[in-house]
This record gives sequence, C-alpha cells and structure tokens, in this order.
Amino acid sequence: MSDAILPLRAAIQAFLSAHPGLTAAIGPGRVHDEAPRAARGVYVVHGEVAAQDWSTGGDAGCEQDVALVVWAGESASARKALEAAAIVSGALHDVGLTLVGHRLINLRWRSSRLQRDARTGLAFVTIRLRAVTETI
Repeated sequence: MSDAILPLRAAIQAFLSAHPGLTAAIGPGRVHDEAPRAARGVYVVHGEVAAQDWSTGGDAGCEQDVALVVWAGESASARKALEAAAIVSGALHDVGLTLVGHRLINLRWRSSRLQRDARTGLAFVTIRLRAVTETI
C-alpha cells in the first residue's frame, strides 16, 4: 500500500533529527523533507521513493525503495557528506521505527553513492534503503 510512504518518511525524519551522533556531526535542524534554499554545510533530505505491493495472504503490505540524500552544501566537503552518510545508513539499518497506521517489518541499507551535481559542483551521497511495512 503506497499510503505507507508518508508515515515512513515522517518516522525516518523524526529519528534522524533526534539522533545524537548525526546532530554532533552536522548540527541540529539539518534533516529536511525538502532541500532548503541556499543551505550551507551538510544536510539530509528525502529523495525519491518507489513502492510496490508486498501483501501476503490477508495482510496488506508495501515494499519501498527509499532514497535519502546527504548534500555537502556550500562550504562543506565530500568527506563530510560521506561521514554523515555513514552515520545515517548505520543508524537506520535494522532500526525499529514506529509508523502511524503501519508496522515496519524491516529497514535495510542497500547502497550509497557519492556524486557531484553537474550544475553546482556540490557533492552529495545518495543512500538507498529497502523498507517493508504492513498495514495495521
């Protein structure tokens, strides 16, 4: 059920915003639903998501391929983005999150990729996660 996308995003954002290791690395208030304008330093935003049916028997379920993007904003380095991405992927791998209206079966890190934006030259790391949820 694709209605699990927003509850998962909200749970991930709340978890990362309160994560002491990530806050120590990039500062408070650096996890966003949408990219902030003229951001400096490292920050995390939700990226693309693809959802598909993962229902079993009588249980409605959803499998999601979730992306989070760690940007090295102006005056930040690719190294800092990679360090923050390692914290994010490590913190979210197999974490138990509480979702509104859904139960998280598992959340697993799949991959990370460092790139540079062709227009701005800014470095960013795309983290891919796999999530499976059930409707409750």
